Amino acid sequence: MMFDEISTSFWSGHPYGVQPALTEAAVAAAERVLGLRLPTSLLDLLRLQNGGGVSVGRSACPTTQPTSWCEDCVPFTELMGIGTGEHGLSLMDTPYLVAEWGLPSPLVLLSGDGHCWVGLDYRSGGAAVEPAVTWFDADSGVEVPLAADFRSFVEGLRPPCFG
Repeated sequence: MMFDEISTSFWSGHPYGVQPALTEAAVAAAERVLGLRLPTSLLDLLRLQNGGGVSVGRSACPTTQPTSWCEDCVPFTELMGIGTGEHGLSLMDTPYLVAEWGLPSPLVLLSGDGHCWVGLDYRSGGAAVEPAVTWFDADSGVEVPLAADFRSFVEGLRPPCFG
C-alpha cells in the first residue's frame, strides 16, 4: 500500500496525545527548537491530525532482529505531534528526552515510553539529508535500524505480532 492510501487510515481516532491543528508557524518553531528540518512525509501526516494514536493495523514495525519488545517487530502505537506539554509529549520535547534517557544525537523522537523509542535518526547526514528511522532501547543501549526514511517506515508498518 502506498503512503497516500495509508495516510487516510493511519490514525486510530482516539483523542489522547492529539495536539492543536498544525500550522506553518508551529512547524517553523519546532524546526528551530530541534535545529533540524522535519521530513515532508511526517508533516503531511501531522497536517491530517497533529499526533495521537496510530491505528492497530499500523501499530508495529517489522525488524530483522529480536528486540526487548518482540521477536520480530517494535511498537509504534502513537506518533507525537508538534505542540506544547498540555496535550501530552510532543516532538518539541525531544531535546529534554534525549538528555534524560542518554540517547544519541541528533534525533527527533517520534514515539516511545522512556525505555524504548522510535526516532528520526539524523546522525549519518545531519540536517542536510532525509533521516533514517531507528529503534532505541535506552536500558540496553541497543539500536535497530527500521527504515531508510520516514515514508518507507510508514509504508512498512503492520499489525503487532500478537495483536
